[in-house]
Amino acid sequence: MTEPSHAIFLSYASQDAEAARHICEALRAAGMEVWLDQSELRGGDAWDESIRDQIKACALFIPVISASAHARVEGYFRLEWKLAVDRSHRMAAKQPFLLPVVIDDTSQSDDAIPDRFRELQWTRLPGGHATPAFVERVRRLLSLETSAPTGIPPPASTASGATPASRQPVRASSWSKPALLAVVALLAVALAYSVADKFWSSKHAREAPPVTSSAPAAAATTTAAAAAFSPPPHSIAVLPFVNMSGDKGQQYFSDGLTEELLNSLSRINELQVSARTSSFSFQGEHPDIGTVAHKLNVASVLEGSVRRSAHTIRITAQLVNGVTGFHLWSQTYDRALGDVLALQTEIANAVAGALKVTLLGDVAEKVELGGTHNPAAFDAYLRGSKSLSGRHDAKEVQTAIDAFTDAIRLDPNYALAFAARSAAFQEYAGFWASGADGFQKAMTDGQKAILLAPELGEGHRVLAGAFEDLLDFRRAEEEYERAIALAPGNARVLQHYGTFAVAMGRTDAGVTAIRHVVLLDPLNRDSHVALGDALSYTRRYEEAIAAYQDTLALDSAYSQAYAFRGLAQYGLGDFKRARSSCEMKTGDFVYYLVCLAVTYDKLGQHSDAEAVLTKLQNWMGDNDAFQYAEIYAQWGDTGRALRWLDTAWRLRDSGLEWLKVDPLLDPLRNEPCFQAIERALKFPN
Repeated sequence: MTEPSHAIFLSYASQDAEAARHICEALRAAGMEVWLDQSELRGGDAWDESIRDQIKACALFIPVISASAHARVEGYFRLEWKLAVDRSHRMAAKQPFLLPVVIDDTSQSDDAIPDRFRELQWTRLPGGHATPAFVERVRRLLSLETSAPTGIPPPASTASGATPASRQPVRASSWSKPALLAVVALLAVALAYSVADKFWSSKHAREAPPVTSSAPAAAATTTAAAAAFSPPPHSIAVLPFVNMSGDKGQQYFSDGLTEELLNSLSRINELQVSARTSSFSFQGEHPDIGTVAHKLNVASVLEGSVRRSAHTIRITAQLVNGVTGFHLWSQTYDRALGDVLALQTEIANAVAGALKVTLLGDVAEKVELGGTHNPAAFDAYLRGSKSLSGRHDAKEVQTAIDAFTDAIRLDPNYALAFAARSAAFQEYAGFWASGADGFQKAMTDGQKAILLAPELGEGHRVLAGAFEDLLDFRRAEEEYERAIALAPGNARVLQHYGTFAVAMGRTDAGVTAIRHVVLLDPLNRDSHVALGDALSYTRRYEEAIAAYQDTLALDSAYSQAYAFRGLAQYGLGDFKRARSSCEMKTGDFVYYLVCLAVTYDKLGQHSDAEAVLTKLQNWMGDNDAFQYAEIYAQWGDTGRALRWLDTAWRLRDSGLEWLKVDPLLDPLRNEPCFQAIERALKFPN
């Protein structure tokens, strides 16, 4: 049974046959021929010699590592491993040959695994479920092997002169089966296999796209593509860690721990870290690492898994080069739950080391800032964070507040929990509970957070937000400046700071900050909306429309983007397009009604405009006094506009933050009443 020499040999213990099958199926789906020993009949010396020949000739050897393999003190796969290791010692140091794959939580320090395997980077494929990144890496390794001088004869060219690198067979073997069949039976089966193999190969040759270049040329293309993709060298994305606990109810823990690792890395100023929303957009997709790297424009990607038990946690993490697909570092950690904070520091240090980052300052001091060593408090904090992640309603925000309160009760010095509860109070008060009580609670928690951890950028950010909501802009500015100095790589801090800077009339600084947010969080619809808003308030309407278009490309049902795109078109004087955009209402959002009210009026649909305003007033009452002032100002009814603006001032309407730059209020700027309110707001100089 003769096989082409440029092949992959997959070696595993019989207990791991199912996982091996998954790996082979993934490679087969990518166009590679797969031969599994489950479908083969074997036996006798001829069989043994055939295996030895295959290991001598294969291009890549993939040992499947697991607890089952560890437990097997004797097995034919161990002879295969020895033969492969012996062959690797005769190869050039940089020649790719051994590609260890681990399918469970087996540690890389396991002394039952050959030393040669433990010296290499492991690929972790839980249960043998191969990711696109793994399949692509195998393809690249084959390309490197094909173009390297190894002493193995190259495969014959096809009639077209192309090397059939895309149809390289994968040999898989499990050797716990007794040799029961005679050599004659083996030969008969081999003949049958040969016939079937020719049929299968011809079928796939018809189905597969034609190969028009040699493997070296393909490798050159890959190299050229890698050269064209040039992300910042110290940029990284953290994909959601896989929950390996066997309990879907623990998903909040693995997600929350991932977010904490992401936040920990973002505190290292020398790293550029993609924000949570963009990184988590790949959750459940088993994405190709190269695709992730290109979409997020990062040089490396951190992924892993979390297994939690009653008192311990096991984290497996691996760092992959987003340009080449090669592993840079991997490690398995077993810790008590109370050691999670220190574990975050270990991983952050390891990642920085793998990326060859020159660290400025103590990583532990930055990573562990504001955290807790109380496992119950940490768990409550993660539950609260889960409730606040993604899109949520008043009930979920209240659930988050309750969870953060539990965390604070369990650890009264937990600064991050105070900061998180402050943010939740702000959101609840801003959207679902009128009045200043919630903002006051937010301010109290923000002050407590920075009292406990004065260098916590997120603490200064939430305190700034509370002052902003209470219309104390000067104190808000002080806190935002401090937050941005402490956390220049935190997308959430940057977005809040940038939006505030635009509102205060510091448009260049604000737009620059929000453009940075889009770089850090390119797949987050809210990043693009924030940029569109900032550009609209600076009267750069065409650029703003482009930003809203980017938002809608990510979420075509986002009401806010349609409304603000319409207002940008209104600013350009394109009233018909503005009307069309604002009529594409897909949810409850105040500004789609504001947009329709002003646009209908400009198009002469005055009764429709009045009906929209009535609808808005019936819905919101006096809570939208600022928006009524905008509408009346655009209608040319200066008296009513100023009366509603005065009401907004009396009610401390948070919309007044935008008074200084709001284009809809431009008709009022020379009015003494308007100027008096502007002075009373005490905008920073």
